Amino acid sequence: MSTPPSHDGDVVLGEDWVAPETAASSELQDDRARRGLFSLRTSPLARKIITFNLIALNVLVAGILYLNSTRDSLAVQRIAALVAEAELVADVIEAKLPLGAPVDLATGDGIDVDATLAELDLRRGHEVFVFDVTDNLVANSEGTLAPLQPAPSPGEDLAPLTDGLSWLWNIISGPFAAEKEAPPSMEEQLKPLVAGSLNGETQVSEGLDGAGGTLFSVVTPVQQGGTAVGVVALMSASGEIDATVRSERERVLQMFVIATLVSIGLSLVLASTIANPLADLAAAAELGRDKNAKKVNPGRIRIPDLTGRPDEIGRLSGALRGMISALYNRIDGNEQFAADVAHEIKNPLASLRSAVGTLHMVKRDDQRKKLLDVIDHDVRRLDRLVSDISNASRLDSELVKEEEEAFNLLHMLGNLSQYLGEDAKGKGIEFISDLPETSIEVQGLEARLAQVFVNLITNAISFCEDGDAIRIWARKRENRVLVVIEDTGPGIPNQALTKIFKRFYSQRPDEHFGNNSGLGLAISKQIVEAHGGVIWAENIRPTDADITSEPLGARFVVGLPV
Repeated sequence: MSTPPSHDGDVVLGEDWVAPETAASSELQDDRARRGLFSLRTSPLARKIITFNLIALNVLVAGILYLNSTRDSLAVQRIAALVAEAELVADVIEAKLPLGAPVDLATGDGIDVDATLAELDLRRGHEVFVFDVTDNLVANSEGTLAPLQPAPSPGEDLAPLTDGLSWLWNIISGPFAAEKEAPPSMEEQLKPLVAGSLNGETQVSEGLDGAGGTLFSVVTPVQQGGTAVGVVALMSASGEIDATVRSERERVLQMFVIATLVSIGLSLVLASTIANPLADLAAAAELGRDKNAKKVNPGRIRIPDLTGRPDEIGRLSGALRGMISALYNRIDGNEQFAADVAHEIKNPLASLRSAVGTLHMVKRDDQRKKLLDVIDHDVRRLDRLVSDISNASRLDSELVKEEEEAFNLLHMLGNLSQYLGEDAKGKGIEFISDLPETSIEVQGLEARLAQVFVNLITNAISFCEDGDAIRIWARKRENRVLVVIEDTGPGIPNQALTKIFKRFYSQRPDEHFGNNSGLGLAISKQIVEAHGGVIWAENIRPTDADITSEPLGARFVVGLPV
């Protein structure tokens, strides 16, 4: 029976082809049409892929923002620049102090501090304070030069992501945050540093202005002859570093948004190559059973062909297709076996019914005896048939359950030859055993393989007559061993060579009718193939060139891996 070409990459498995337009395949195709690249709603696996990727990305960005290394490095650089600038201002004032004369910065004795500060060129936003040795503010000056970094034009200083996160954090932390006090004035923030600076050390501090912006303060002494006569305090522009950090954070968050979109896109692509094919495989398997009534779907399961993929999904698709194919083959085999069993049982039953019906009508004793013999023969035939059918039906499960072991094949063949050879000689048949002396180890079920050779030898004995001969021999060929059973019987009809291993097929003389079920060779073939071997039958002819010549006997060959 032929199989039509596949449709949309799918192949119908099994011997009988089911059209793609069945209800099952239509449901599967509709499900594929509904499920696209961005079908997160129906794909838990896709949602997990995206969620885990975003979690990793969020942890990375949160770590960057939490560690805030950019702000720390900027603060260090800014403080270093302020220290150098404050010391430079102190050096300018020290250069204008008179040598050897007393100086009072508060009264302007010896130096005009205001005039000196007016001569300095400071950047806009910077402010210089001068204190005397009594912590009193003597003079202060603000920078007038344009900053090195020009102020952003309207719209350039927007940081919606940073501002939005700050706003959200303020809302969340608002109920738990303590009420903040207004920061002291700049002069008050500087005075605690003045006392330390009068000892000859430069003091550095970080504070806040009235608007909450960060301020960096540097206080350094003004000395005359090694004695501090005052201090110079320099303050940075309000919120200068905050604006820089805010800009950097905004760039990080913008990159985070871009990375999030890229991550989602790549996750969707990844999900489409993983989740969607898995969903197709699962949907195809689920179509084998009605989802509501839990009844078997009459249509055959169609597994998508994804074996072209060089990954685990391709392997899974191939494994499922192979499994479904084997399952349908097994189902077809069981159906055929059931049909054959019914056919084989009907024959003796029909004979029994006829004999029993006739038995009521006959009057003569000799006719009654003949009918009783027929009934007895059919009953024994049925008993033998049922026993063989029972053994054949259990064979598959028993072959799977039993544990294979290594054994000496020649030792087993020698025992069988000795036992069955006596039966052959009792019928006037010569039995020849030609086995090597060296042992041959095989891995398998010894009892089951013994059953095979018992079937073949007893089968040969049943076809031979007085004066015939049977020969069993074995030879090892590389990774296989061949066991051959030959006889000089009538041979096998040419039309039967391809059928003798089928179930219930029997080609025997009329006098042997009913003595065999026709399952022996089929069971033998099943056992040999379960061991990874082969079995075949052929006729022995005077010459291989003339296949029409009368056979000199039959030959059965069993090949097993070693």
